[in-house]
Amino acid sequence: MKHSWREKLYTVIFEAETPGGKLFDVLLIWSILLSVTAVMLDSMSSVRAAYGQYLTTIEWFFTILFTVEYILRIVSIGSPFKYARSFFGVVDLLAILPTYVSLFIPGSQYLIAVRILRILRVFRVLKLVQYMQESQVIMQALWSSRRKISVFLFAVLTLVIVFGSLMYIIEGEENGFTSIPKSTYWAIVTLTTVGYGDISPQTDIGQVIAAIIMVMGYSIIAVPTGIVSAEFAFARRRVKHIVCPECSSEDHSADAKYCKDCGTKL
Repeated sequence: MKHSWREKLYTVIFEAETPGGKLFDVLLIWSILLSVTAVMLDSMSSVRAAYGQYLTTIEWFFTILFTVEYILRIVSIGSPFKYARSFFGVVDLLAILPTYVSLFIPGSQYLIAVRILRILRVFRVLKLVQYMQESQVIMQALWSSRRKISVFLFAVLTLVIVFGSLMYIIEGEENGFTSIPKSTYWAIVTLTTVGYGDISPQTDIGQVIAAIIMVMGYSIIAVPTGIVSAEFAFARRRVKHIVCPECSSEDHSADAKYCKDCGTKL
């Protein structure tokens, strides 16, 4: 029973299934929302002029509160270094650093808006496991298609450089295509069908090339969608939300008995 206090602390902080854990997470989410709201209000000059002192006090209050919470997470978890390197571990740290950094670099406290990322914990609190499962399918599909997407993006980059160079030669500086990088920028805007209109071809040949790029844009946009969609067929492995007591890893297959990261029994 030597470590019973750590186990109880772990249950409250990391598990949302117990009454204490759910209450902790709900209070945490409200704290996150209030602290981010205070930072946003502080960025408004009129509000800062009238309530700046109060907002600064609120900001420090929540920063100290989240600092204590971060320390408790480190203390209660079995492998603190693994947790510190995990997604939520990094976000938890980034949520408190800006206020301390602002003591040396004025204005950096506004970066504390990154705290809003911690609201992702709402998925655990409201037991929206089915949404977490679907998000895992999406992440697996994106990760599996990363090489194909990389090749595709390289091909697109080559195309826009080629078309940009052509337009620089055809249109020239007198029509706004003052350099190859600027012409490449125009090709990217045109190929992606954004069309800002700040630069446009004036010659007949240039307009023909622009029309070809526009038509190509519609077909190119569909390529990454098709690549990722194909990977969905191989990413339907269901996951369940079990938090590893050793490293805090959360996503495991439905029949998992041991943590996929550290091997701890679940």
